[in-house]
Amino acid sequence: MQNPSPMAVSESTLLIVDSDSMISQNFVFFFGTTTTPDSNKSPSNGCELIFDEKQEKINVLRSLLGPLPDKSSIYCSDASISRYLRARAWNVKKATKMMKETLKWRLEYKPEEIRWDEVALEAETGKIYRSNYADKHGRPVLVMRPGCQNSKSVKAQIRYLVYCMENAIMNLPQNQEEMIWLIDFHGFNLSNISVKSTKETAHVLQEHYPERLGVAILYNPPKFFEPFWTVVKPFLEPKTANKVKFVYSDDPNTMKIMEDLFDKDKLESGFGGKDNAGFDINKYAERMREDDKRIQSFWARGNAFEAAHQPSITTATRLNPAKSESDSDVSDEKEDKSLSHEGDDK
Repeated sequence: MQNPSPMAVSESTLLIVDSDSMISQNFVFFFGTTTTPDSNKSPSNGCELIFDEKQEKINVLRSLLGPLPDKSSIYCSDASISRYLRARAWNVKKATKMMKETLKWRLEYKPEEIRWDEVALEAETGKIYRSNYADKHGRPVLVMRPGCQNSKSVKAQIRYLVYCMENAIMNLPQNQEEMIWLIDFHGFNLSNISVKSTKETAHVLQEHYPERLGVAILYNPPKFFEPFWTVVKPFLEPKTANKVKFVYSDDPNTMKIMEDLFDKDKLESGFGGKDNAGFDINKYAERMREDDKRIQSFWARGNAFEAAHQPSITTATRLNPAKSESDSDVSDEKEDKSLSHEGDDK
């Protein structure tokens, strides 16, 4: 029997509607789309980008964006542009299109203007919150508890998710641009499944927050998740797939992942740590309101602030485009000259 193509697997996954597969479908949407048949090939010349080549691509992309409003200009720092280029394997044309779509979304959605009092009701059960501890690398931790879903409004759910992402980014330490997702499946059941919500969540995270995920820890997920992941993993971008870790509280081998990442004295007891405080909505509200006061200054610092969070780009990064560097970028740069005049095409 002939092996299905990645695209065929993607399409068939979307057509399965039984309960277990609906959860699996959510799983795929959340952690990454399947790859296209050629997007996972190595470049024919196996080249690597050096600092000057990366900076040149950043400069080209910036020029293709054209004049930008103040906040958009602040957002388009070298570090930010670099993330979009990395998300598109340093393909200037694709990264430019992606970034233009994000800029359009940010102008319309205004994520930096969301405040705690607007989303507080969504936060009451602790379904998503930024923990008061970081991992050993200083990365902020977003705790997610899908079993604590308290809303049927997809619009409100996404609004709160975006608030949490913006807040975590604002609290990144210097030289760090990634965060940890710690996903606790305690209390999770079929009633928590919403394909519409999950698709929208995946779209926002993948298209507008590229290269922000450091590690996603699935803590005590349903047992069928991991076998399904084994099947799906080959069809996902390796960089994304390798960020997903399965951890079970009754499995010492997987619990070592928690020990390697976190200080157990600070980690919540629900994840095998020694902190018994738990989530307190009142204390969390105080933290978020204090953070809200810093938003204006965060954006005012703009490029200077973002540059402080940019990891060095001197380390060579292996490319993974659909075609060779020599072929793709020559044609891309010619084609992309028209992008700055096309508007935000989809």
